[in-house]
Amino acid sequence: MKKIILSLLAALACSPAHAEDYISLSAGGYDALRHKDPATLFGAEYRFSPLEYNIRPIIGGFVTTDSGAYGYAGFDWDVSLIQNQLFLIPNFAVGAYSDGNGRQLGGPLEFRSGLELDYQLPNAQRIGVALNHISNASIYKHNPGEENVIATYSIPVATIGHWVGAR
Repeated sequence: MKKIILSLLAALACSPAHAEDYISLSAGGYDALRHKDPATLFGAEYRFSPLEYNIRPIIGGFVTTDSGAYGYAGFDWDVSLIQNQLFLIPNFAVGAYSDGNGRQLGGPLEFRSGLELDYQLPNAQRIGVALNHISNASIYKHNPGEENVIATYSIPVATIGHWVGAR
């Protein structure tokens, strides 16, 4: 699962990017609110250019220090609170989960919903904090769910291309 997630993100990073594509890196607490099986989470997400109404497709994944992994695809919505500076970003995704040695969520098909608050820097990079909930929506008998609280750092893909070309 981890190799699939990393390969997919690497392929996306090498594909032609649009002006408003972002790569978002994250780290934080997994099972952060209930503390039944807490771990540290490290993730990466590709945020495509917005479609209508600032809704953008996303694809990403994370791994935990308990060898858990989650790969997902979905949508987020950039809601500008202060133009070009502060954004509220609700999101929804569906994906495949492997618990590794960590929290068992009931099955491999899991849904993520969340809310992120981002501050955009003058260079269009963003820093933020997010709260996400992952559960299987009771499609399995066991549905404990989990929440993660993460810090995010989002970089416009066009900026990365300038860094690589500046060698």
